[in-house]
Amino acid sequence: MTEHYAIGIDVGGTKIAAGLVAFPAAQVLAKEIIPTLPEREGSAVLHDALGLAERLKSQAEQRGLRVSGIGVGIAELVNIEGEITSNTLIKWRDLSARRAFSTIAPTRIESDARAPAMAEARFGAGVPYHNFIYLTIGTGISYCLVLDGKPYLGAHGNAIIAGSGILSSKCEACGAKTAGNLETFAAGPALVTRYNGHTGAALTTGQQVTAAAAAGDKAAQHVVRSAGEAVGNTVGFLINALDPQAVIVAGGLGLASGLFWESFLDSTRQRIWAEDSQQLPLVHAQLGLDAGLIGAALIGAALVGAAWVAPP
Repeated sequence: MTEHYAIGIDVGGTKIAAGLVAFPAAQVLAKEIIPTLPEREGSAVLHDALGLAERLKSQAEQRGLRVSGIGVGIAELVNIEGEITSNTLIKWRDLSARRAFSTIAPTRIESDARAPAMAEARFGAGVPYHNFIYLTIGTGISYCLVLDGKPYLGAHGNAIIAGSGILSSKCEACGAKTAGNLETFAAGPALVTRYNGHTGAALTTGQQVTAAAAAGDKAAQHVVRSAGEAVGNTVGFLINALDPQAVIVAGGLGLASGLFWESFLDSTRQRIWAEDSQQLPLVHAQLGLDAGLIGAALIGAALVGAAWVAPP
């Protein structure tokens, strides 16, 4: 079978991971990771991502390999035509990002929720299942429903939102109202904000909070446990609504073991209503932190029309 080589770029809120990937084996031949620093102008982030693509293409040419396409997964909403439709974190909506990448190789842009889900469906933990939920818990929280190996896009490409909807409640006793969303309570940066707020500490990463919880810090344990419970509440709802065969969990926090994972599992199963769904698999993604760049590269490889690649 003929090999194809594509570049995958996974643009997240914390880091940009890029790789040169050989298909159909999905072998990562070269990889580079840099911080995103999304507080900068979108053009600065785009400049860095283009530099990654150019360096990886140069490495491919040095090996005598031809890059057939580039796939870019981005932590924003992307419609069914591959156009960025939100400008929340990676501010590329008003930039000609696809055109800029296309000067290096043919390019398609996709949501960073769907790209890794495609990779897990074809090469990872999703292989045994006709349908599953792919859940990412990291800087943000998102999901993707995969049906027969293909992500379900919805009418506008927005069927990925799990952590951004406004949650509000009112205390029946005192009338106090609270409002927020799942990401501001349970995503990686939220753990930092909540822990520092409780303790006056100055931690900077979610991994530091989960490590403190593992070391016995009571405040950290409260933050981590309650975050896992909150995510489980949402995932239980998704399971009840979508009836998947499995849930595959990824992202820096989602791949963590220990208290967060245990709390998440318990909370999710408590909220599954149907008896025959109670024991569905809740598992970690097999491709780990490379899932995003492999999935993006898979989309890039699909631009050449390889028979083994499902079109994006």
